[in-house]
Amino acid sequence: MTPSVSFQTSNFIRDIVLEDLKAKKYDSRVHTRFPPEPNGYLHIGHAKSICLNFGLAAEFGGLCNLRFDDTNPTKEEIEYVESIKEDVRWLGFDWGDRLFYASDYFEQMYQYAVQLIKDGKAYVCDLSADEIREYRGTLTEPGKDSPYRTRSIEENLDLFYRMRKGEFEEGSRVLRAKIDMASGNLNMRDPVIYRILKAEHHRTGNKWCIYPIYDFAHCISDSIEGITHSICTLEFEDHRPLYDWFLNELNVYHPQQIEFARLNLSHTVLSKRRLVELVEQRYVTGWDDPRIPTLSGLRRRGYTPETIQNFCERIGVAKRNSMVDMALLEHCLREDLNKSAPRVMAVLRPLRVVIDNYPENQVEELEAINNPEDFGMGTRKVPFSRVLYIEQEDFREDPPKQFFRLAPGREVRLRYAYFIKCVGVVKDEQTGEVVELHCTYDPKTRGGDSPDGRKVKATLHWVSAAHAIKAEVCLYDHLFVKENPGDEKDGRDFKSFLNPKSLEILTSCRVEPSLAGAVPGSRYQFERLGYFCVDSVDSSDGALIFNRTVTLRDTWAKIEKSQK
Repeated sequence: MTPSVSFQTSNFIRDIVLEDLKAKKYDSRVHTRFPPEPNGYLHIGHAKSICLNFGLAAEFGGLCNLRFDDTNPTKEEIEYVESIKEDVRWLGFDWGDRLFYASDYFEQMYQYAVQLIKDGKAYVCDLSADEIREYRGTLTEPGKDSPYRTRSIEENLDLFYRMRKGEFEEGSRVLRAKIDMASGNLNMRDPVIYRILKAEHHRTGNKWCIYPIYDFAHCISDSIEGITHSICTLEFEDHRPLYDWFLNELNVYHPQQIEFARLNLSHTVLSKRRLVELVEQRYVTGWDDPRIPTLSGLRRRGYTPETIQNFCERIGVAKRNSMVDMALLEHCLREDLNKSAPRVMAVLRPLRVVIDNYPENQVEELEAINNPEDFGMGTRKVPFSRVLYIEQEDFREDPPKQFFRLAPGREVRLRYAYFIKCVGVVKDEQTGEVVELHCTYDPKTRGGDSPDGRKVKATLHWVSAAHAIKAEVCLYDHLFVKENPGDEKDGRDFKSFLNPKSLEILTSCRVEPSLAGAVPGSRYQFERLGYFCVDSVDSSDGALIFNRTVTLRDTWAKIEKSQK
């Protein structure tokens, strides 16, 4: 698949790149990077960054690296590395031979830290983490110098060397930059550069027991790789002076850091920390649970990469954080699937219908359109017989005023088939529940039209009972009932807003026989019901399981229409 996203609509980052090219800055190069930390699975917020970084590079004939900022071995795993590579490829992007890791540069980073010590710009500090926070001060009060800030260059070099050799315990010492404890930016108040972590790294094993802090590793990696535009989310804006300070003090190649607003999506959380909590505490079934906004979860639910690319293009790139309505993402999905997904008939909650005047052993093959949006997708044959299933909700024994579907004495159309009229109702003797309907059909209405011109107000989908395939269907809804469950101002644990109805599993569904052997991951529109995807994990030859990707209802389309 060729990526379609380039963010060619005007945005401030693209304008900066255009100005830089006009001024022949960076030798007229554009070189970006996507730098995830391999401590979890990617979510749709990362997709915005992926589309932006790879899209800009593609538009201007540049390059984009995939780099793993793997500086914390206590939280990083090979599983996350492989999942990230799979997700970036699935979105349609290719990093070529430019796969890098911050750990590739550990030795160079160490030498740069030594250089800062020799220049009197870094020192080894014995304060504990709590003491460092206490000494740092507040937004209104300056910090205090560490009592270890005046150590000699020679002592600092010796202690840092011994830190590398593993002589000290975790938490006993750190290396800090010597900047300004009275700075108005807390990030500039002698930030930690290295800490002791005696943990095995997924790539370097036990070679290292000190690891660089992200702020230090990030800018050094950008510099080493020759990045031109280091695009970050808005929370790194206050870190930019530190990014610049490190590179200026080291007198090395200096990329430009640019910040943009991260994606906030309604009725979900896009905090990796919170997603880890949901997964590890089993509020969801795993990183690919179709209810969470990870790319693997969206893929399993039936989302397409084209949908996510289109969504990222539509929301654009801004400087201010805002909340994007989930309805817009679902609207993009419907637009895509409406064109590409074949139509089929499925009954989720079956109600048995017997057509009394239809020949008992007769089976007809009726012609059905695969997709009215694309007649090139052709047609298929659907079997019709004396006993059918319709949806339970398509019948009411005592219908309300605006209910036009099947009821006693009422005639409706069966999709691609005949007019039928309900002439009898069978109920369970104990519960009173309707379990079977008896109907008659008009053989002159084959194809769904009446030669005498009589009209009906409803068309129902159905499946032939003798030919239908049993299936399980998972109906997914928003994971959270609150629009912004991650709003920390609320004071409540975000998990208290979990939607108890986010998943409903139906085990007695019936689908038309054309779905026999449906390939995991394939997408369909169940007529009148929504878009569904064959589950890529649990479906097999003996178990056909569908996930509801999205309903047919499109509130966003109505909003757009009302605004025109």
